[in-house]
Order: sequence, then structure tokens, then C-alpha cells
Amino acid sequence: MKLLQVSSALLAASCASASAIERRQGGGGFEDGQPSDGNGKGAPILGGTNHQIDLQNPDNLGRQSTDAGVVPNLKWSFSDSRTRILNGGWVREQVVTDLPSSHDIAGAQQHLTKGSIRELHWHRVAEWGYLYAGSILISAVNEDGQFEYAKLEEGDIWYFPKGAAHTVQGLEDDNEFLLIFDDGNFDAVGTTFNVDDWITHTPKSVLAKNFGLPESVFGSVPAPNPYILPATLDPHNVTGGNGPLRGNASYAYYAKDHPLENVPGEGGTLRIIDSTTFPVAKTIAATVVTLSPGGLRELHWHPNAEEWLYFHKGQGRATVFIGNAAARTFDFRAGDTGVFPDNSGHYIENTSDTEDLVWIEIYKSDRVEDISLTQWLALTPADIVANTLKIPLDIAENLIKEKQLLIKSR
Repeated sequence: MKLLQVSSALLAASCASASAIERRQGGGGFEDGQPSDGNGKGAPILGGTNHQIDLQNPDNLGRQSTDAGVVPNLKWSFSDSRTRILNGGWVREQVVTDLPSSHDIAGAQQHLTKGSIRELHWHRVAEWGYLYAGSILISAVNEDGQFEYAKLEEGDIWYFPKGAAHTVQGLEDDNEFLLIFDDGNFDAVGTTFNVDDWITHTPKSVLAKNFGLPESVFGSVPAPNPYILPATLDPHNVTGGNGPLRGNASYAYYAKDHPLENVPGEGGTLRIIDSTTFPVAKTIAATVVTLSPGGLRELHWHPNAEEWLYFHKGQGRATVFIGNAAARTFDFRAGDTGVFPDNSGHYIENTSDTEDLVWIEIYKSDRVEDISLTQWLALTPADIVANTLKIPLDIAENLIKEKQLLIKSR
């Protein structure tokens, strides 16, 4: 028995030694998933680690020498969220318990098969949605008896104000979208109210009196609430009440009806969706960004809100400066979410040489606002800038005065 224990210990030591040798022979640098700069700082990881995650996050291993201080985690991947699979689709969320730094916003990805319905419900918070695959029908009713019934295509957006009754139905074989809520603690009790859940917890005699129908009508209402319901497509027009929501009151935003923003830096495309372009969206503002390979979302900050992000395609990185000599760099790829604290300075860089980086920025605000670092310095007296940064005066005098937004690779 003792001989077996000794043999096991020797085998474990031999494996650990072999692993260490293998890691050292592999180069041992950041691109190999090791916290080592090749110049004497750092060393290979010998203990347990998820090497694939290390490879995807070289900046988490200390690659950026400008990172300093204590910055909390500002990143979460939807791949780390529990996926709830249902008849007719699935959903996975990122809420404040997943990413405690995200106070203002919670997000989710949801998938509906053809005909499937997100059951009738409402929230005590506003809902914003971005359709990135398929097509859907949205239906909603407000407090004045006005209704929305609209078909949305890829790139279209909807907004349901706090308390508005609504549902979503899939039209293609597969339909998928991003959902946003203007409260990070979205899973708290008293946030979402499903109609069948309410009906099954109301006496049938009261239901009969309320609807003027026999009690037996409500005998097969689903319980507990199914969340997503499989169904067949059988569209019926909606009429009556106080009519449809139109113009500035509409809950639907059609991308084809709105031009992209001018991007002086020529590094990609930018679409702003806030109360100036989608008037009903009074608590959630957004931008949809495509950044070209090697491009840079210029150094800036947002004076009015936290920035929540969903990365849809590609890969990139961002350094977030939170003041007091504290900064941290994060690597992002498709499926990741992130949050940049209120007023924190940051940039986003596309680290691919061939693929666009596509992401969505969300703000709990009625407007998208940002202050460009370069524009600020360019519109400040040049002598003050030169003395502060210890740069030549002629450099300070010739800084670009117009926001570049997205800067193409140089």
C-alpha cells in the first residue's frame, strides 16, 4: 500500500514536471496563454488553469503594462450563463448576479422557432429588443388601449415601456434576438408578470365574472407558466380599441428607414437609436457599431450613464480607466457582454486583421452621449494642453477638432 502511494506521488510529480517543461517549450508568453513577458517578468502557470480561456484572454494575464490598480471584473460571456431550453426555443440571461458591476442593465439572448410565442406578459421595467436573425411579430397594448402589431426583420428594434402588455412570435424556422432591460436585477421577484401565471392564481369564479364567461373556459390554462409556447402561425388583424400606435408613439424601429451616422474616422459604421431617432425609447438608448479590421473606437467617455455592451461578431479589446491610477484591459469576442462604469474612460480596438468587430452599446438614458478625448484637448487652449501633457505646442495646436468616432487602421 505504501509502495503504491509513493508510486502515485512520483507519477504526479513527474506529470507536473512534464507539464511545466511542455509549457516552457511552448514559448511561455502571453500568446501561449502564459503570464510571462519574455523579459524576466512572470512565469508559466504550473497549477490548474483553463488554458483555452487563458489563450482567449491574454490581457488578463498581464500583457498590458499600463494596467494598474484594482478594477473589478467588467466582462461576462453568455456562454457562461445557464441556458433554459423550452418547447419552442431557449433563453439565456446576464443579470446583476452574473456581472455585479452592471447596475443599470440586464441582457438576454432568446431563440424562437417558427410560430413559437413568448407568452403574454409585462414587466415593471422597460424592454428593448434587437433582432439579429429571422423575422418576428410583436404585439403590445398600452394603458390607453392603443396597440402595436408589427412585423420586424433583421436589424429592426422594438421598445416596450414599463408596464406595457406584450408578446413576440417567431416567423421563420429560427429567430433570435437580444433583449435588454433597464434594471440589472431583472430576476428579482415582482419584475415579470406572465398572464397565465396570474390567471391560474385567480379564483375561477372571479375570472368568470371578469370576462363574462363560464368558469370551464379557464380549466386548461397552463400552470406553471411555460415561458415559451409552441404554436402555429395563424395571423389575425387587430382592430378596435383606440387604434394602432403610429409615428412617434410606435414601439417599432425599422432600420431601413434610418440612415447611418457620419463617421469622420472612416473606421466602420455607426447607428444611433435613442429618443432622437426612436422617440418612444425614453429609458434605453443604443448604438450598433461595426468596426473595421484593426480599427479603433476612439478614446472617450459617456457623461450620462454606464455603458453595457454585447459583442455579436469578431474579437477585440478595451482598456477601461476608472480613475485613481486604476485601469484594466479586457479581451472580447462574439457572445461576450461587458459594462464600462459611469464616466469611465475607454476605447475599443478590433484586434483582427480580416474580420469586422460588431457590437451593441446600451445606456440607461434617453440619449447617446460621449465626449471624445481628442476633441476635448483640441478645443482647450493649446498652451494648457502642451504644459499638462509635456508635448510640443505645435502638436497641441493641430489636434483634430472633430470627433472621429471610429478610426480606420493606420
